[in-house]
Amino acid sequence: MPKAYLSIGSNQNPEFHIQKALDELFLAFGELIISSVYESEAVGFAGDNFYNLVVGIHTDRPLFELNQYLKHLEDQYGRDRSSPKFSGRTLDVDILTYGDCVGTFDGITLPREEIAFHAFVLLPMVDVAAKDGHPSLGLSYQALWQSFNKDTQKLWPVDFVWQGKLISNKKASS
Repeated sequence: MPKAYLSIGSNQNPEFHIQKALDELFLAFGELIISSVYESEAVGFAGDNFYNLVVGIHTDRPLFELNQYLKHLEDQYGRDRSSPKFSGRTLDVDILTYGDCVGTFDGITLPREEIAFHAFVLLPMVDVAAKDGHPSLGLSYQALWQSFNKDTQKLWPVDFVWQGKLISNKKASS
């Protein structure tokens, strides 16, 4: 059963939308591997800060079906697909990796390019899969983070509670 890593982000009522996304993913896939939740400034447009995290799941769903499920989840929680690409989001859920797949499958490019270019994706990946190798770059996520220019994008951990448990602590060091 492949392991998939998903990026989750929200800047519109983010606590609510991320909690709902985690609830839905837990119901659909069972045990979740959850990173800390990080806050960062919007990238590519002026807007409210985002909350971002990475979640690992095990799934027997084919990639296309998983992608359709995630798009439905976004829509269920108010995703406006008529907005510009760089704009606020109630919920944004992207497949970062799906097993060791490299290439374009059903219009989905894997691994997702953002992993190596955005701190708000890479640092949460380090939280959940530090020693795993990036499927196409061949470096561990930890090694990618160590060489990442941290001055280009600021992010910080936030306190976040899900199902009555503190899953993220703003005092965590990065």
